[in-house]
Amino acid sequence: MSRELHIVFKVDGVSYAMAGREVLHLESFAGATPVPGSKPFVAGIVQLRGRVLPVVDLRSRFGLQPAPPTADARVVVVEADGRTVALLADSAREIVELGPADIHPPPKIIDAGSKHFVRGVGHAKDRMFLILDTSKVVSEEGHVDDE
Repeated sequence: MSRELHIVFKVDGVSYAMAGREVLHLESFAGATPVPGSKPFVAGIVQLRGRVLPVVDLRSRFGLQPAPPTADARVVVVEADGRTVALLADSAREIVELGPADIHPPPKIIDAGSKHFVRGVGHAKDRMFLILDTSKVVSEEGHVDDE
């Protein structure tokens, strides 16, 4: 298996990565229109490049404290399981190349605690990234408050 590009983004100071093949594009975040009755982790909807997309607030999705978006906030537009979703991250400006030897399964305690959002731990140039399972993140199930 060959090396693959990954998009790196930060949420609450932690670096996450997602396979580049799953990412359609990155956009600045100027706010979302709230939708009554939506899941707690859905910040609302946005119109990007002619499409109306739900915005999943990764802070909320991961059970973290909310924080107002800054000028560095980005939406990472992904496609998984036939869904196109905008993921709200604190920042996203980096690409790394990772191969199979650079990605390891997460320790069991992390896997269970993260509701299986983390599918691996990547290492590149003395840095570590939590590799997200995009399908789990964009699914309607598995919010950290759902027990």
